[in-house]
Amino acid sequence: MNTGTKSDPNYKVIAENRRARYDYAIDDDIECGIILEGSEVKSMRVGGTNIAESYAAVEDGELWLVNSHVAPYAGAKTFKHEERRRRKLLVSKKQMSDLWNATQRKGMTLVPLVMYFNHRGLVKIKLGIAKGKQNHDKRASEAKRDWSRQKSRLMKDHG
Repeated sequence: MNTGTKSDPNYKVIAENRRARYDYAIDDDIECGIILEGSEVKSMRVGGTNIAESYAAVEDGELWLVNSHVAPYAGAKTFKHEERRRRKLLVSKKQMSDLWNATQRKGMTLVPLVMYFNHRGLVKIKLGIAKGKQNHDKRASEAKRDWSRQKSRLMKDHG
């Protein structure tokens, strides 16, 4: 699935869950839409969003983004949204059944990885189907990352 690159002018990252790749082993990812209110979209355009502590849950055949924070928009006078409300995510029926089957396996969860505006200006979320890492797994991946950095440094200096 092509979600653009950081150099692509039509791809603007709103919020990124950088900790997810450290805390979870990501098996697969899926792009989905989200139902928002007007003041939420305006707040996202100025950068008032955090998905670090959020997760996605399948309930009654629907997919929900839980515990994501969207700051109140200063320009909204009369109608203001709730900052931490549950937001419905939009996926096809096939994707929904795949996600439900994935979360039924032991230890699997749905973690938001990145929230962005696509080339049409719509807000999209990339969800990762993930399994939580234990401390020794985190240390191993950190050691592997450090070794690759050292290796590239050595190649740059002596290569």
